Amino acid sequence: MAESQSPAPKKNAFTRFLDGVEFLGNLLPHPVTLFAILALGIILLSGLFGWLGLAVEDPRPAGARGVADDGMIRAVSLLNADGFRRIWTSLTTNFTGFAPLGVVLVAMLGVGVAEKSGMLSAAVRGMVLGAPRHVVTVAIVFAGIVSNTASEVGYVVLIPLAGAIFYALGRHPLAGMAAAFAGVSGGYSANILIGTIDPLLAGITQEAARLIDPDYIVLPTANWYFMVASTFLITTVGSLVSIFIVEPKLGPYNPAQADDSVLDKRMMEKLSAEEKKGLFYAFLALLGVLGLMALTLIPEWGILRNPDTGDRFNSPFFRGFVVWILIFFVATGFAYGRGAGTMKDDRDIIDGMATGLSSLGLYIVLVFFAAQFVSFFGWTNIGAISAVSGANFLESTGMTGPLLFFLFILMCAIINLSLGSASAQWAVTAPIFVPMLMLIGYSPEVIQAAYRIGDSTTNIITPMMSYFGLILAWATRYKKDLGVGTMIAMMLPYSIFFILTWSVFFFVWAFGFDMPVGPGSPTYYPAQ
Repeated sequence: MAESQSPAPKKNAFTRFLDGVEFLGNLLPHPVTLFAILALGIILLSGLFGWLGLAVEDPRPAGARGVADDGMIRAVSLLNADGFRRIWTSLTTNFTGFAPLGVVLVAMLGVGVAEKSGMLSAAVRGMVLGAPRHVVTVAIVFAGIVSNTASEVGYVVLIPLAGAIFYALGRHPLAGMAAAFAGVSGGYSANILIGTIDPLLAGITQEAARLIDPDYIVLPTANWYFMVASTFLITTVGSLVSIFIVEPKLGPYNPAQADDSVLDKRMMEKLSAEEKKGLFYAFLALLGVLGLMALTLIPEWGILRNPDTGDRFNSPFFRGFVVWILIFFVATGFAYGRGAGTMKDDRDIIDGMATGLSSLGLYIVLVFFAAQFVSFFGWTNIGAISAVSGANFLESTGMTGPLLFFLFILMCAIINLSLGSASAQWAVTAPIFVPMLMLIGYSPEVIQAAYRIGDSTTNIITPMMSYFGLILAWATRYKKDLGVGTMIAMMLPYSIFFILTWSVFFFVWAFGFDMPVGPGSPTYYPAQ
């Protein structure tokens, strides 16, 4: 007699929701393919809208419209001979002139030196391993946030290290990994340092803002003040969620669930004398860089102040801040390498720079297609027409107040579940939402800060995030039967509390106290 099979357990609503998110996410093509499809779609739409004669009234002042202007924004077709010639002759310049490309390449030259020398890895280990037992969770979350200046260090070094630390302390290793993952990825847009993501997003925001204001400039430091304050918020919230929700829910750990080789002894080793010497040399180099920065900005004769007005914020210092990122990482990375014995001369610096750039192959391919999409979007006026139409709709419904940002943040968080790349998602959505929200009175810098909250908070619960598979692989070493659902359920409390507290914090910061989100970053557009 055949054994009766027990029915599969019935899935609850939340599980069905996660299954739906995963299914929809898997339907999306590779981000490179997605941008190629979007670029082609813009060409086809421009032909349709041009044929229909689609147009809206131009809300910009007459002086910002151009010479031959009738007060209307009209759809421009690329689906004709003139459009084809423009596309054919501009593919290269669209790519090379794409604002985020140059700044990311320059920043990665410096980050590559710091990674090659071993400074970033040693700094993360020193920050966490030196923490007293009772504050180790706080140290891990904080180190995760700081490490996302160079994201690979957080994912590749800190998260497995956090699991090993908790394992060695007799605590559940998955709780340590969850705390680190929450800091590195959930707190991706909180930091006390300017990282490679900042100039990248600023470049995309600037391109989108110029659909409305052709001369608008968005600095890499656009969200710096808010990022620094958010670092302490996310550290506090992430630590509390870890201590009072995640770790108690996981319960006591059974070592029998772990892989035999799970504890990497090297990651648990305290800093060697050479590494400590290297970090001391790096600290001295840091002081030198900070002193040089102060000399170029603080004195009245500071060479990087605005030469016409003497202003410190609207100045070459901040407009070229990516150069400081390069100098900072090269100086501290090489100083560490000299002290630790991992670098000797200029050849090692060059090798580090080459290694840093070699990791950007996929990014450069993606940028090529993203640049075409952004350019086509601007040429056809579809972005401007969408922005004006959306702004008019919001005004007609009365949804123009600051509370609108809660819906915007939530929307970005939901989109991020299926499109996990911060730059890819922003390149798609910025040309629509930046001009739209600018037209109802909000600055691109504030819009970008709100986007970054939504993008960060759901990184840790989407399998579409590029490092999610890596984290899952590390976690299965401690729990062999761990699945995607378990990982998402473990990280979901962080997402919920991050998006709630961070959104309220943003609202109070920007609109309650009207504090700038970064140097020279107004809350409203035009600046009030």
